[in-house]
Amino acid sequence: MSAPPGIFTDLRSRLDSKAVLTSLVLLHSAVTCLSLIKVATFQYYISFSGERVWIAVIVALGFSVVSLLFVIARFSFGYFVGFYFYTMILGFLWIDVFSYYSYPQLPAGISAALALVLFLLPALFVKAPLRQLVKLSNAHFEHLLTLILVVSVVTIAVASTYNFRLVSVARIYDYRDTLEFPPAVRYLTGWVSSTLLPFAFACYWLLGHRWRAGLVLGLLLLFYPITLTKFAFFTPAWLVALAVLSRFLEARTSAIVSIFVPMLLGLVLIVLTGAPLNSIPGRYFDLVNIRMMATASSALDIYNNFFSSHPLTWFCQISVLKPLMHCPYQAPLAVVMQEAYDLGNLNASLFATEGIASVGLYLAPLAALASGFVLALGNRTSAGLPPRFVLMSTGVLPHVLLNVPLSVAMLTHGTAILFLLWYVMPRSLFEPKT
Repeated sequence: MSAPPGIFTDLRSRLDSKAVLTSLVLLHSAVTCLSLIKVATFQYYISFSGERVWIAVIVALGFSVVSLLFVIARFSFGYFVGFYFYTMILGFLWIDVFSYYSYPQLPAGISAALALVLFLLPALFVKAPLRQLVKLSNAHFEHLLTLILVVSVVTIAVASTYNFRLVSVARIYDYRDTLEFPPAVRYLTGWVSSTLLPFAFACYWLLGHRWRAGLVLGLLLLFYPITLTKFAFFTPAWLVALAVLSRFLEARTSAIVSIFVPMLLGLVLIVLTGAPLNSIPGRYFDLVNIRMMATASSALDIYNNFFSSHPLTWFCQISVLKPLMHCPYQAPLAVVMQEAYDLGNLNASLFATEGIASVGLYLAPLAALASGFVLALGNRTSAGLPPRFVLMSTGVLPHVLLNVPLSVAMLTHGTAILFLLWYVMPRSLFEPKT
């Protein structure tokens, strides 16, 4: 699956140069901070003050040096996830300067910055391939893809018996809290929608089986009336956007542009139109700039506040550990946060859950380092696969990891399964047939 020769190939290489990547990551850092200034006018729990903006600018400028790691590192699964985490932590450092919540803000900011750096070291640079003790043939792998489709159809059929409701995106919250699925169905739903079908889509698209890729997108869309989440509704369009984007740009540039351009567009729309959130430009800004990124950043602000005056979990929130140890919280952390702050179920990333909530802000960087090594397994199991395929097959997971703990992403959303699929894949699958 090589790029077309000539001018197009030369242009792709130029856009992946260090100069262009440096400009992109620095512009993205600026857009992230400017976006949060506008977000503060809509979200009461995110503050902004002109009197302290100079402090926030100094913090953001200093931390943006970390973004240069994405200029020197080569693309990998950890690169894609890491850039989204960089955006989230930069957003938190900006919010932290203005926060009206009570917690040690300077130590919290230092902890978050150090946590990201320690996370990125293995996530960006641990890439040594694992020896393939099990490797499927091309024919057997295509049978595996067919099996994924069968499992997906069965999962959709079974899950539909528990809920299948065609409602507008604006009304999903009227019904979502009433959804209940058995554990097996809940796990299968997470695996299929977050991992198996995006993986199958990437395979079929790059192999040129476009009608099968289209079938996968149709199956993914069926998860919307089952789960009633915006995530399910927009996943097919997101995967197509990544496929098109990575057709014209190299994987590193695609990863950066995939978040930079949507945030820039949202900021431009809301500034130029001055529209409220219930307008079309406002809904776009709400979906991308607020819900996709600002909410993930503000979760760190809220978790720091809560756990500065409440007991730590020491990982007891992980379902397999809870029965084995004393836990001060019987409800999931998202529910605990909802009851404390009345902001809805506030799920959060590994930096908030495995970090702040579990071990506190002083040990959170070590938890981030360990998490970086866990996700670096993805780099190792995908070594030797085309970067474009890795980007497309993992397209959903950066968004998942922004919003759920690492343990949930690995088990409930099937990140561990994706690592296994990458590991057993034949490396010759995408080579031109002679």
